[in-house]
Amino acid sequence: MRRVFPEKLRVSYGMSVLIWVWLELVLALLPGQAYCQEDILRLADDKKMTLAEMVKDLREVRVVLVGEEHHNLNHHRMQLRIAQALAQAGARVTLGLEMFRADSQPVLDRWVAGDLDFSELMRVYHDNWGDSEQYNVIFRQARKNKWPMLGLNVSREIVNQVARKGFASLSEEQLVRLPVVQCLVDDSYRQFIRRALGQHRLTDDSFANFCEAQLLWDMVMARNLSTYLAGHPESTVVVLTGFGHAWKHAIPAQLQKLGVTNWRVVLPEMPGLINPGNVSTGDLDFLLLGGAQGSLQ
Repeated sequence: MRRVFPEKLRVSYGMSVLIWVWLELVLALLPGQAYCQEDILRLADDKKMTLAEMVKDLREVRVVLVGEEHHNLNHHRMQLRIAQALAQAGARVTLGLEMFRADSQPVLDRWVAGDLDFSELMRVYHDNWGDSEQYNVIFRQARKNKWPMLGLNVSREIVNQVARKGFASLSEEQLVRLPVVQCLVDDSYRQFIRRALGQHRLTDDSFANFCEAQLLWDMVMARNLSTYLAGHPESTVVVLTGFGHAWKHAIPAQLQKLGVTNWRVVLPEMPGLINPGNVSTGDLDFLLLGGAQGSLQ
């Protein structure tokens, strides 16, 4: 879940290449926790398992949502390792990306095909996401492995406007091809959003606006996923997105409404927010224990 507030640290475009090289070295050398032992908890039966055991289950579905906290380097390493393990197990991996709009798809296709410079990809990435560079190694691996990259998102400006002023503030022009959104959610969804925001004293209006923004984001990404799956029946889409979009009440719930039922949710443990004591099978399928500190090798 990419928080609308507070404002995140911006990294200048001129530093992008240097940061990419630094991250490439860090991800190659960082030992972290291997998750080769029983470091993954399956919520269905509270069984601890290895990455290989989890991947056997993930191979049975079309969509694997792997949530993250955007600035946590270990979470991105974790996402990449899961995609690699699925590919090694025979899956035809596609990366579904929250950080790119659907209208950026031609650029993503050119990048994976080897027809685009890294600097041009970064220009489009900054236009889409305007954020720091933790994903760059994943983008490089997608190109190396010929994994299609799928832009899932809606315009950031539209989502931010809804978060500030509500869905009703959108113009007729903005509403073209957008689903109708209302904040009609259950209590568990409300509590999760409040925990994720870290602000428990939101006014009713501000909470409703943020809720509508989240639902709009979830619905558009689910719709784009559903369309892709229909046209690529051989693919397994690994969705890289914020944890608030990955949990079952978010994108998966919207996929369910579209008739897409074969998915799994994998989230990292985040002390005080996501841990064995406060999540269940109604929230996710697999919990990566120690995920805030460790990393998949």
